[in-house]
Amino acid sequence: MAKNLGMEVRKAPRSRCRIASKVRYFQQEAAGRIIDISRTGLAIELSTGLNAGAGSTVAIETDEIGLLEGIVRWNYSGRLGIMFRPNSNAAAKVDAYFRNFHREYRPVLAR
Repeated sequence: MAKNLGMEVRKAPRSRCRIASKVRYFQQEAAGRIIDISRTGLAIELSTGLNAGAGSTVAIETDEIGLLEGIVRWNYSGRLGIMFRPNSNAAAKVDAYFRNFHREYRPVLAR
């Protein structure tokens, strides 16, 4: 059995982080924190539920990176996987984040 269960996976290397953020989907807003990030997407852990399914467009706002737009790839157990929109300036913002702010974090507790 394949580890990725036949799903398309992120090709860019991931870096663990802890970035406070807000996710907006239409009129819904949820607080959370980005738990890993790459140049093509991110994973975010939400403190409340968000009814965004795969393929939905969301906006992520953080103090360190700014406003990012992306497409939900998966929504599972209070976490979202988000792929950045290819036509956005997200790649430039993420590159600036890695140059100026990024610190690698290791999880304290296993989930």
